[in-house]
Amino acid sequence: FQRCVGMDAMNSLHSTTFEIDEKHGTDYHKRFLEFVKMMQKENFVIGGAMTDPKGDRSKGPSEQEDPDLFTRIVKTDENGVYVSGAKAHQTGCINSHWIILMPTIRLTEADKDWAIVGAIPADAKGVTYIYGRQSCDTRSMEEGDIDDGNAKFGGQEALIILDNVFIPWDKVFMNGEYEFASMLVERFTCYHRRSYVCKTGLGDVLIGAAATIADYNGVPKVSHIKDKIIEMTHLNETIFAAGIASSHQGQKMKSGVFLNDDMLAQVCKHNVTRFPYEISRLAQDIAGGLVVTLPS
Repeated sequence: FQRCVGMDAMNSLHSTTFEIDEKHGTDYHKRFLEFVKMMQKENFVIGGAMTDPKGDRSKGPSEQEDPDLFTRIVKTDENGVYVSGAKAHQTGCINSHWIILMPTIRLTEADKDWAIVGAIPADAKGVTYIYGRQSCDTRSMEEGDIDDGNAKFGGQEALIILDNVFIPWDKVFMNGEYEFASMLVERFTCYHRRSYVCKTGLGDVLIGAAATIADYNGVPKVSHIKDKIIEMTHLNETIFAAGIASSHQGQKMKSGVFLNDDMLAQVCKHNVTRFPYEISRLAQDIAGGLVVTLPS
């Protein structure tokens, strides 16, 4: 579960650390490759923590009334750095083994203390998780087998509070190179918005369920039912097509990894913010009141 964010973080950091080293003569890329080897050897799940609370959106990190609205370096010593702040909307962080902390916006020279990328164990000292609730999360505790597919390990979100969390130097992959923050954010976003193609798997299930209900109701050949299932399929495959096209148009970076096409990744994301809702509406139209009034 939730491997995509860690994968996106690793891919974007692979090329970004390489290019930071190229400019500044640092050794972030070498450190990063050693970290990746450990993650792969142990089969660890990584949570990619990019989103900060942000506070006043019209101001940068150094201009905020509360400096911890963006994750920042609060102390440095010979062993590493200490960071404080928070990361919001962290899906999958509770069941990740490691968390990669990253900037979330373009930074200026005044924001150097906020230009930090580092990896921490999910249970590191000073980390607190404020667990979120989902509208249907108690279903996994109810009797029956309706949620057997993922009954005890479903999705969840949390707010991560960081209070003087230590990151050793070998797990630090950016430290003050503020001009590379926007590059990292843009590359991470490009990978992650392409990964939204996963929603088409859910679409496949919903389309199959709607077709099955049409069969149960004896109306699979009725023209307006067929038109709706065709439209659901068209919308779903349009999401899929944008994601696949983005990958197909990828370009090789200096570090050797490929970055998928940015424009098509954004199109995939926009499709996902619109089409699944229409697919769901059509499924409900085909199913009728049965869906919400059927006895349990």
